[in-house]
Amino acid sequence: MRILFDTHELIWFLSDSPRLPTDISALLLRQDTRLFFSPVSVLEIAIKHSLKPEAMPCTADAVYADAIASGIREMPFVSRHAQRVGVLPWIHRDPFDRMLMAQARMEGMILLSHDGNVIRYGDGIKGF
Repeated sequence: MRILFDTHELIWFLSDSPRLPTDISALLLRQDTRLFFSPVSVLEIAIKHSLKPEAMPCTADAVYADAIASGIREMPFVSRHAQRVGVLPWIHRDPFDRMLMAQARMEGMILLSHDGNVIRYGDGIKGF
């Protein structure tokens, strides 16, 4: 199983946060699970940290380094992912989430997100 992290879930996983449910953590640690992050999440963290560091205390540099050190693979965001954003239904208006949803769909991955709206996009997307 291939899982693409939504931005907050990536941060929670790397920081061993209790906000990530125990059953989800167990799923992520399974032998047959391959974990991925997107440069979209790194961009989101960089922008949010530069605007309001108190609301986004971690830096993009730190999250990127921690993800790589943890063995999480980077899934590049490419033009075909960007093209797919335009054909997604307008269930969600957040541009970062839409990019991650399009990327997960194009790559046949599960998007791990706590946002209940992601479930409305159908197969391959996981909300909790």
